[in-house]
Amino acid sequence: MNFTILIVDDEKNIRSGLARALESDGYRAVTAENGQAAWNIINSEEVDAVIADLKMPKLSGEELLKRISSSYPTIPVIILTGHGTIESAVAAMRDGAFDFVTKPVNLDRLSLLVKRAISNRELYRQHTALKEEMELLKKKQKFGKIVGKSSRMKQVMDVVEQVADTRASVLITGESGVGKELIADALHDLSSRARQPYIKVHCAALSESLLESELFGHEKGSFTGAASRRRGRFELANKGTIFLDEIGEINAQLQIKLLRVLQERTFERVGGEDPISVDVRIITATNKDLSAEIQAGRFREDLFYRLNVVHVHVPPLRERKEDIPLLTTAFLKEFSDENGKNIQGISQKAGALLYNYTWPGNIRELRNCIESAVVLCRGDVVEVEDLPLSIRQGSEDEQIMIPVGMSLEEAQQKIIQATLSHYGGNKSRTAEVLNIGRKTLHRKLQDSSID
Repeated sequence: MNFTILIVDDEKNIRSGLARALESDGYRAVTAENGQAAWNIINSEEVDAVIADLKMPKLSGEELLKRISSSYPTIPVIILTGHGTIESAVAAMRDGAFDFVTKPVNLDRLSLLVKRAISNRELYRQHTALKEEMELLKKKQKFGKIVGKSSRMKQVMDVVEQVADTRASVLITGESGVGKELIADALHDLSSRARQPYIKVHCAALSESLLESELFGHEKGSFTGAASRRRGRFELANKGTIFLDEIGEINAQLQIKLLRVLQERTFERVGGEDPISVDVRIITATNKDLSAEIQAGRFREDLFYRLNVVHVHVPPLRERKEDIPLLTTAFLKEFSDENGKNIQGISQKAGALLYNYTWPGNIRELRNCIESAVVLCRGDVVEVEDLPLSIRQGSEDEQIMIPVGMSLEEAQQKIIQATLSHYGGNKSRTAEVLNIGRKTLHRKLQDSSID
């Protein structure tokens, strides 16, 4: 991409000299002799960065900066200043300038600043595009809280939409932190029971003695401390939905009672004799392998089949890595708003670390990571040093050994093959990482017969 840099200075020699230097770096240079002429150019064509002198006739650099910051906040402005006006340049940075360089201009420093400024602008563009994509996905797919566009998540959401408005029991499986509860929420929200009670019970959080009373209620005096009759969660969920998280943790006695509810839609309170009928849709979730639990004698096979009428498996984050940028954008917005910050995006290096990390804690771990990064971030872009140490250490790229004496062609083949393997055969991602065109990659693959 040929980026356009606007140079604004009332001295012709400075304008032409900087233009030649930037053009030699591969940029398209446009010049203006004062702030007003520059403002007209900015309003009429695409400009990626501005280099502006502070003191100019008609419209000063300070006033031009204020206009750009107000109307085009993502265009970075680098200030040119003499040694006598450095204080003004520092003030300009407080007003939104990207940085400043003193005259006579150090071209190496200017080249570095322009490169950084353009990189930041591209990050803002990518972040904005991801936010727009995220909002579009939310409007399209009816799932307000679920973020994802990967094929694996599309399959999950298709099933959810298909079975939501039925009475069928749904078993949601997946590793800890993948978002099983969000799937349960969607099943209820998209059903005709959405306006009826939605009761959640985390089975692992309650002791065995408390869980039975919590689920089915108890009569007064049924045990020590039962001072009055209490309705259980199943009664409270009548006509609606009950979500039993970590269902693999319930004991054998509760499994029998739950099986009866599924079969007959009736139960008795603890200490009670009168059967209570309920109309409840049951959704359960677990991170355990219930088939293995059945084999070990810890879970009833007949209960498993009653719960598993529809099975929804939520894939781990490492198997849906294309969702990481969207999830990161969603969490950046959430925690930026929560902490009163204006985080505009995440640097390419930091983004690469997030992409290459294996995420054993899945989306919950990514969410915590972004919250920490937002809190620690001192600028408006999350950098590598803002990420938790565990992410930085756990995302080290695979090493490719190139022995001395290997030909350049052989080394190239090895790098392409290792990169393609690392990204699971994804040619678009491989071409992007190697900084070559997709057609070039295809040609190199054909030339070297890499499968």
